[in-house]
Amino acid sequence: MTDSGGEPTPNKRQRLVEGARLVLHQQGVEKTTLADIAQAAHVPVGNVYYYFKTKDELVQAAIDAQAQDIETTLSSLDRHRSPKARLKAFLKLLTARSELAARYGCPQGTLCSELDKRDDRLGQAGTKLMQPWIDWAERQFRAMGRRDARDLAVALIAAYQGITLLTNTFRQPELVVREARRLDRWIDSLA
Repeated sequence: MTDSGGEPTPNKRQRLVEGARLVLHQQGVEKTTLADIAQAAHVPVGNVYYYFKTKDELVQAAIDAQAQDIETTLSSLDRHRSPKARLKAFLKLLTARSELAARYGCPQGTLCSELDKRDDRLGQAGTKLMQPWIDWAERQFRAMGRRDARDLAVALIAAYQGITLLTNTFRQPELVVREARRLDRWIDSLA
């Protein structure tokens, strides 16, 4: 089955996962209902239970899909020739998402912050969303010959998460742009 653009229409399960990712980013886990997700996915709410027994199962599937997208994004950054160029491409991603960050925050950061308050399996799912970014940045700094690569990677991702939080809090996308410029100069100073 295809839509009018000739692209395959995603199956209901995939639409539910994508709907969950969207609504969870916009509303958060606790405020989101299965009906909200079904509506975003254009799937009857009764069909949700055919694919996911609980809301937590659907949230986990959304986290898994987000983690897969992170890996795809990181792989796309690796096409740049040098570690410095890859790190700067990461900063461009940051600025490209400034409007979204101003409205809803970082998809990974906000989800991690909310899930961390839980005392169950989902409460620890945040590492699946943050660890790949840190590991990737560490590889870039290490390839630049930095012995303090891990510390630099943590600092970079912390700066990214921090500015995204402030951008969302103040609803000012230009904060991301300014911080990206500062981080760009910082990367230059480390090379």
